[in-house]
Amino acid sequence: MAKGVRANERIAGWLFVTPVVVILGLFLLLPIGMALWVSLSGWNGQGSPMRSDVPFVGAHNYTRLFTEDGLAREDFMTSIRNNIFYVGMVVPVQTVLALILALVVNARLLKGKSFFRTAFFFPSVTSSVAISVVFIFIFANAGAFNALLGLFGIHGPQWLSDPRGLVHLLLSGLGLVDPAHPPAALTGGGAFGLTWWQWLSGPSVAMSVIMMLVVWTTSGTFMLMFLAALQDVPVQLEEAAVIDGASRWQRFRYVTLPMLRPTTYTVVTLGLIGTWQVFDQIYVMSQGNPAKTTLTPAFLSYRTAFKNFEYGSGAAISFILFLIIVVITVVQRWLMRERRAPGEPSQARSWLPRQRRTQETAEVGERGAKA
Repeated sequence: MAKGVRANERIAGWLFVTPVVVILGLFLLLPIGMALWVSLSGWNGQGSPMRSDVPFVGAHNYTRLFTEDGLAREDFMTSIRNNIFYVGMVVPVQTVLALILALVVNARLLKGKSFFRTAFFFPSVTSSVAISVVFIFIFANAGAFNALLGLFGIHGPQWLSDPRGLVHLLLSGLGLVDPAHPPAALTGGGAFGLTWWQWLSGPSVAMSVIMMLVVWTTSGTFMLMFLAALQDVPVQLEEAAVIDGASRWQRFRYVTLPMLRPTTYTVVTLGLIGTWQVFDQIYVMSQGNPAKTTLTPAFLSYRTAFKNFEYGSGAAISFILFLIIVVITVVQRWLMRERRAPGEPSQARSWLPRQRRTQETAEVGERGAKA
């Protein structure tokens, strides 16, 4: 009798999950499998990629991006370089800014919290295309930003048309390097089709505008995540830290931040995934220009497949991008793991002058509050 009941439960369970399995298989797994096949073929977009006359090229679409000299490898490595600069600037800034905004709106003495939460979050729910168009007008050659700089006697650059790298501009401003005549040691060698001078250019002026846009539009969402985590921090821990004489910085450093570790991991992971997949801002604002300094792997995959009709190479770029995201996420998870030897007290207790456990101190705080 019991076996019959369990069998009926298993059948009922499969009946409930079957629609989801079918939908995922039909609209997710099957397209991924077809895209993988396209990346291994020479399909040009004519007819079905599953036809027998579609040439099978194996891993050629992948290897040519790394080993064969030519425009394909140069464009791919340029897009990887641009995206590395983009990720390295956007993820730390948006994470720190989101945490600061969360601390501000979580302050007990702040008035009008609802207004500030809405104001900070509003850019995140606005159409990225619409905001990109607005930024095009703001940072145009005769736009509002250059007009504002002009009030202070500053002649602003042609923001969205300037391909110069920020590192090159910094070195030039310090008088260390002439960008027109870079050092031969940096131009004579390189890797993957780009010279060291190109690898060390830094994000371009045009890319910096896109980075400002993305930081502004994404910080609000991550602010809400940090805000929810801050409101989950037990008040007893804060009170215990105050009783033991911890300063405001010590309470933030050794109590609040460790409690935010899971949320920080989530925010950084989502930030890494989003920045490596950036597409819509590039498509609307620059199309990879000027001089390919805003070209990213996601946009290059689109352009290669749907404009150059090299669907195999476009699909290969997308799968390489997927692998990059997976590897970076795994490495980031390993780096952000909690490092603590067996028997070692947690970091949240290092500020205690008498080396007491935080839980014991919290109990003292609770007894004092009841008294």
